Amino acid sequence: WPYTAGFIVLPHVGGFLGWFINRKEVSTWYEKLKKPSWCPPRKVFPVAWTILYTGMGYASYLIWNDLGGCNSKAIIPLGLYGAQLALNWAWPPFFFGIHNLKMALIDILCLDGLVIGTMCSWYRINKIATLLMVPYLGWLAMATCLTIHIWKENPEQK
Repeated sequence: WPYTAGFIVLPHVGGFLGWFINRKEVSTWYEKLKKPSWCPPRKVFPVAWTILYTGMGYASYLIWNDLGGCNSKAIIPLGLYGAQLALNWAWPPFFFGIHNLKMALIDILCLDGLVIGTMCSWYRINKIATLLMVPYLGWLAMATCLTIHIWKENPEQK
């Protein structure tokens, strides 16, 4: 169980740090942005991310376990997972930290591709792990559309 817990906690670490560092910007800068009517309320985001990080963390544990730990077979599936996790953690500093909506958009578009690649690499290893990533991909689709809308509706100040 220590390995399981470690894999589950890992995604939360970057998510928590991103929130902690950028939390003041949410109630000040973010609230002033033009957002679409379908934008989820602020209170939904921490609940959603807690569930999503838990699911993807457990999914990564399943892959690691099925591949027998960190070995040559795990390089691509867990490397893709690690790369997408890094891009996931990079989005809040781009968006909230430096208010660079264009970089946040580029980041999340690359993130979408890496999550799809991760899921494709995982499918033959563990279908349950792949299915655990589906809600994450769905949420990212919404977050991508939201980022595109905010980027278009809030031109960067010169």
